[in-house]
Amino acid sequence: MSDIGNSNRITREYIDSLRIETRYMDSTTPTLRYTLYGETFASPIMTAALSHLDHFMFSGAADALAIGARDANAVLWYGMADDGEIERLASTGARMIEIIKPYADRDIIYRKLEHASSLGLLAVGIDIDHPFGEDGGPDIVDGTEMTALRTSELAEICKASRLPVIVKGVLSRRDAERSLAAGAMGLVLSHHNNRIEYAIPPMAILPEIAAMAGGTPLFVDCEIRTGMDAFKALALGASGVCIGRPLMTAIKQDREHGVRDYLVRANAELGKAMAFTGCTDLSRMDPTVIHRI
Repeated sequence: MSDIGNSNRITREYIDSLRIETRYMDSTTPTLRYTLYGETFASPIMTAALSHLDHFMFSGAADALAIGARDANAVLWYGMADDGEIERLASTGARMIEIIKPYADRDIIYRKLEHASSLGLLAVGIDIDHPFGEDGGPDIVDGTEMTALRTSELAEICKASRLPVIVKGVLSRRDAERSLAAGAMGLVLSHHNNRIEYAIPPMAILPEIAAMAGGTPLFVDCEIRTGMDAFKALALGASGVCIGRPLMTAIKQDREHGVRDYLVRANAELGKAMAFTGCTDLSRMDPTVIHRI
């Protein structure tokens, strides 16, 4: 089957079409230190919100992701999981953001918000791009029905949460505006691994959303693989980026140190790109160094 409309392919081609200009004069060795919701990390490169790693890979794969993030001093994002798994990952010491699905039974959302707060997680996220299945009807995930959130419901969730609420799956100015109006304290620009074909690449819509987000943290995932990819997103207005599938490969290749080593290498690549473009720290990222061919 042709993959002409595959959003992952389209996104990868877009990222690869972005070129950088160099700026050496008056530059210095950059610092990658990154502060998010009052806590400081080695860099803005984080794990993506992977789910069910122990089921799809092997027992202990989720722990390997968490420990690798902890050892790299990176934010750990994690997706759909039962309470026990979330507790286990949080117990590793990794600073964690849990992503919650848009359950039709909204009580599940509130219960998970309270559970995340009791664990002292860094933040929580609401996965707005998972309400519909392949036929446009309600999505069923692990036997549980999902339903699209209304803006008023998101506002109630943000008000009820004791942790910052991040909206994941934003890919339009419309959803960004409604999420921010509801009280979201962060947005993840993502098409959720080709959830819909022909989706606009997150980096393509990023500058427009950054211009109206008022400094709210913006995160980008989908096809972020390297520190150079991260640099492009950060230069265009992202606050942080999330790496997913490459870390799954890293776990398979080296269960003990694969994630840590991959993130450390990506940080070095980001540092190189910043040094070569005069971006001495994350507050001095400049979109004018990026050109699309």
